[in-house]
Amino acid sequence: MARHGGGRGWYGKVLGAALGVTLLATGASVWTAQAGAVGGPSAKASAPAEPATAVKPVAVTIAHASDAGARGVNITIDDGPDPEWTPQVLDVLKEFGVKATFCIVGTQAQAHPELVKDVVAAGHRLCDHSVSHDTTMDKKSEAYQSQQILDAERMITEASGGVRPMYYRAPGGAFTPYSRKLAASHGMRPLGWNVDTKDFEQPGADAIVATVERELPNGPTLLFHDAGGDRSQTVEALRRVLPLLKAEGYSFGFPVR
Repeated sequence: MARHGGGRGWYGKVLGAALGVTLLATGASVWTAQAGAVGGPSAKASAPAEPATAVKPVAVTIAHASDAGARGVNITIDDGPDPEWTPQVLDVLKEFGVKATFCIVGTQAQAHPELVKDVVAAGHRLCDHSVSHDTTMDKKSEAYQSQQILDAERMITEASGGVRPMYYRAPGGAFTPYSRKLAASHGMRPLGWNVDTKDFEQPGADAIVATVERELPNGPTLLFHDAGGDRSQTVEALRRVLPLLKAEGYSFGFPVR
């Protein structure tokens, strides 16, 4: 997966903020093939949130498929929550009756727990996106990877009021065999993407929509962002993409677990 670099200044600040946490810590897919793995269009999405009960290990392979079937689409939102943009994204999703998966940065969850609770209350799913969005995680030690994943899991669960993340998305796609196995052992399915909208580059809403239309045949999981910079273009693009996909006969689901 390509490593994106939007909002590097912001990520630097997040990384700096997360260093204190670290010191305190104790320790393109074929669409039809994916769809065939989860059944037909009538497949039902499971419950949106997972309470903090006994952990059940999940598959270590990186998920792309949708539980909504052959014409299913997964909307995934990365890097928040953000007090300006996350509420606007939530409003657009609510307007069109769409559920999404929010890949949350640990320090952002810690800073804005009320927004994490809002995401859960609206029926969306949570995803662990590491403590500090370090896109070089795959070059670091296993101890560092563990701290980034498990501390973020704890931060998100605490911020949500006890709802655990159901997925783990490595920043910039920086997965390792170790990080995938660790996340899966904690009940978090490694989560990839098929369509990188490049919204972090702020190319304009027209360009974001065009990217979705062009790359949707690559697979069902779409990547957007609700933090890391001005996300007004993302909000506008979602407002246009969601009804467009519905009109084309797509339905919205969650990534397979």
